[in-house]
Amino acid sequence: MAARRALIVALHVSSVHAYEGRPADGPRLDPAPVSRDHVEVRAGLGLVGDRYFNHPAHRSAAVTLFSSAVPGDPLLARRNIVLSGFDVDALSRGSVVTLDSGDGPVRFEVHRPANPCAWMDVVYPVGTFAALRGRGGKRCVPLDDGVLRVGPVEIY
Repeated sequence: MAARRALIVALHVSSVHAYEGRPADGPRLDPAPVSRDHVEVRAGLGLVGDRYFNHPAHRSAAVTLFSSAVPGDPLLARRNIVLSGFDVDALSRGSVVTLDSGDGPVRFEVHRPANPCAWMDVVYPVGTFAALRGRGGKRCVPLDDGVLRVGPVEIY
């Protein structure tokens, strides 16, 4: 695959899961997620500092790639790597995508879709949940150690 330029518009890590329980009760008030200008990626483990880092139940889904499809604050979507100019949802299960934001390539193996939940209609305008069906991003496992930064990225 030929390299293409895109943009990492946001990088997020979260030490806890804020969207638990019933959406009618509202999200947990906590300091997470944290928007970062760069993240450390560890092969097979995820993003350093994230709630899914080295979590056995999420080894094949430790990192979520997301196209910046939701208007408004991408932090609320609770996806780790938010990209503009690249269709994440077109990636197929088992494929490998490489991101290089200047510190060297980091490969991710694509696993399952990151399906949106009813919380999207709580933190975004009503209708966002339905609009994101099939466009919620992809859950991945990192294959390399590395660093990703907000800004231009080569994808191949």
